[in-house]
Amino acid sequence: MAAVPNDLLTVVPRGARPWLPGVLGLAVVAVLLGAFFYAESEWEVGVLLAIAAALGLAAPRVPLLASAETAWRARPRLFAWLALLAALGLIGLFREEHLALLMLATALFHIAACMGLNVQFGYCGVVNFAGAAFFGIGCYTAAMLAGHAALPTALIFVLGGACAALIGCVLLVPVLRTRGHYAALVTLAFGVLFRSFMEVNDTFGGPQGVKLPDMTLFGWALAMPPEWFGLDWSFYVNYALLGLALVAGLFVLLSRLERSWIGLALDVVRLDETAAATFGVQLTRWKIFAFVLGNFLMGVAGAMYAVMIAFVAPSSFTLGDSLILVSIVVLGGVGNQWGLLPAVVIVMLVPEKLQFIQEYRFLLYGLLVIAILLFKPDGLLPRRLRRYGTEEAA
Repeated sequence: MAAVPNDLLTVVPRGARPWLPGVLGLAVVAVLLGAFFYAESEWEVGVLLAIAAALGLAAPRVPLLASAETAWRARPRLFAWLALLAALGLIGLFREEHLALLMLATALFHIAACMGLNVQFGYCGVVNFAGAAFFGIGCYTAAMLAGHAALPTALIFVLGGACAALIGCVLLVPVLRTRGHYAALVTLAFGVLFRSFMEVNDTFGGPQGVKLPDMTLFGWALAMPPEWFGLDWSFYVNYALLGLALVAGLFVLLSRLERSWIGLALDVVRLDETAAATFGVQLTRWKIFAFVLGNFLMGVAGAMYAVMIAFVAPSSFTLGDSLILVSIVVLGGVGNQWGLLPAVVIVMLVPEKLQFIQEYRFLLYGLLVIAILLFKPDGLLPRRLRRYGTEEAA
């Protein structure tokens, strides 16, 4: 039986479970997130943001709050299941709220895309500032296949990821031969070229975009409101569940990948390429692996997102959208999949809820991000170093 960390013993009452602070912390997060989705008036949103900021600042100083993160790290599988149940509870709670479910599903699909970006950035150190372009390739692939080919929806999702990975191979040579800001410029140029190509190409709808028909997944009509337990449900529940299934599946896959010898090889490449090459690690092989896998995951997420919004246009895949994906990864903590959850709330959901202050919401959002990075330069949940000789990875 694993020993209980000393800091947990100092804050957990006698007879209580060592994972109790983590459960309480997760419950607080779920309640705040649910209240945030429900909030409509200006003062409600302001009060919830103030409470969240106060908890974030007080967490390192309050023993019970500080021990919550320790409990999460001690029982990662337990809290992964609890987080999944909490997400299902939120979906059930908002079963009739179209806007809340749309925001939740959109956040989930973008989390999945950022997971692919995290494989490149956080696992292997491969720079990619064209995340929105590969996300858009998945969207356009789904749009064209749905409108012109009688293929199963699940196959369309896979082909969306495959097309993103295949087209991304065009960048392999310049990405492998450059480093740092030079590699960033290569991917930035690709993102601009992708949008320009879609705008001038009438085959893909040009600037007007392309509409998608209603889709069916294994007999499950995604655009129809489900009839479950005799209750009224929004049709966006289907997409929220689809996004949650995608995020949960990728979380399991990438967690196992990170703990495997493949994750170890990617870590070595990211930390010191010279030392890795000295010990016989194939730098080119693992960079290609991370780049292709990351683009594939972004393409799959994009294909699912396109099916949900049923419309794809070049204006949705700009340089600003790529920077949003990058900011989610950096703000959450590069290489840590858990950090994507609070980061996507701050980057995507908070500005949406602050529409009542019009364009000033972006100023407030920018100041919030700057403040977080000043106090937490490694992100909200920085990735820990790999622990050799144990089952737990960083």
